[in-house]
Amino acid sequence: MLTFMVYTIILITMNMFLLILGLVINKRSYSDREKNSPFECGFDPSIHTRAPFSMRFFLLAVIFLIFDVEIILLMPLTMHIMNSNTHWPMTSSVMFLIILLVGLLHEWNQGSLNWLK
Repeated sequence: MLTFMVYTIILITMNMFLLILGLVINKRSYSDREKNSPFECGFDPSIHTRAPFSMRFFLLAVIFLIFDVEIILLMPLTMHIMNSNTHWPMTSSVMFLIILLVGLLHEWNQGSLNWLK
């Protein structure tokens, strides 16, 4: 037990040392205005190229991610329904799907799924 703790402490300190060494070696200067500006043949940029991303697209991506993860959560439930003798797995999966459908209808009514606006 003691040797395991000693090896763990040595491993953690070596990792911290390598992390600090990597940060020192990879230190960059971000204070230079010319390095941070986009290059357009020596002229000042005509538009601000570092504009923030579209919030509607981000919201659509988050909604897709949430529904995708919930569908993945339903996959093992089908095997559980087939192997179970009770009605509880089927009831819980139907309730889960109803909650997903209500959430989808709410997002649709709010206009969050319409990304062409």
